[in-house]
Amino acid sequence: MNKIDSTQELKNPKYVIPLKINYTQNNKKKEWEAVKTLDCVSILIYHRQKRAFVLVKQLRVPVLHANKKDGMMYELCAGLIDKDASNIQIAKEEILEECGYDIPLQTIEKITSFYTGVGISGTKQTLYYAECDDSMKVNEGGGLEEEEIEVIYIPLGQAKKFMFDESYQKTPGIMMAFYWFFDNKFST
Repeated sequence: MNKIDSTQELKNPKYVIPLKINYTQNNKKKEWEAVKTLDCVSILIYHRQKRAFVLVKQLRVPVLHANKKDGMMYELCAGLIDKDASNIQIAKEEILEECGYDIPLQTIEKITSFYTGVGISGTKQTLYYAECDDSMKVNEGGGLEEEEIEVIYIPLGQAKKFMFDESYQKTPGIMMAFYWFFDNKFST
C-alpha cells in the first residue's frame, strides 16, 4: 500500500522552484506565490490492432498526499522537457521508455499546446498523437528504474465511459485527447 510517511520543506529542489512573484495589475502592486516547473509533452497513443488507447498508470505522490487514499493515476504517456532535444523527439523517447513502442518520429503528429497548473505553475504542455501496432513493440515499457509505470489499454468502445467514471483517477488531458480523437480520427 502507498502512504505518505512525512513531509518537509525542500532546501535544494531539482524540479520545482518556489517563487514569490511581485507584479503590478491595474497600477496596484501585488504578489503571488508560484512554483517554477519544467514544460512537458504528452502523447495520445492509439493501438490499431487492439483498437484501444495506450495509457499509463502510475503513482503520483502529490495526489496521494492530497487525497490520503490512493495516488494511482491513469494518464497519457508524458515526460518533462528536461534535455536539449525537440519536443517531438522527447515524445518519441517517452513512448519507448514508458510504453515500449518504437514509433517512427515522422508519424507522430502534434495536436496542440496548452497551459496546465495555471494558478501555481503555468506549465506549458504540448500534446501529440501517435498510432502503434504490435510490430512496434520492442520492450515492456514501465519507465525508468525509479518509476513504476503500468501500461494500460482502454478499448475504443469503453473510452467514453472511462472518461466520466470517477472510480478511475485520471488527468483532464486524457479527456481532452479522447475528445480530439473522436472529432478528428474516429469514423463510424
